[in-house]
Amino acid sequence: MPLKTGISRHTLDNYLNVREHTPTMDAAVKIARALDVSVEYLATGEESPQANVNMNREITALIQNYNLLNDNDRKIVTEFMQIMLKNRHKG
Repeated sequence: MPLKTGISRHTLDNYLNVREHTPTMDAAVKIARALDVSVEYLATGEESPQANVNMNREITALIQNYNLLNDNDRKIVTEFMQIMLKNRHKG
């Protein structure tokens, strides 16, 4: 079964277990994408403050747009999100 990163299991094991081998930038990007984290988080265990600022702006925009909807549309959006989350947990 191919790994999501496209990097061999042996190479990943070396990065994780030996600790003497640092992944190349290309490999670090592939691993971070497979784990759905930033390369900075992969290396340090922490997100940059800029990433949090961008996320806060995105969340703020979503809330502002949600507040512009009428009650019926808000209900539809909420139900859609619940369906999406339920399906996500199934797969």
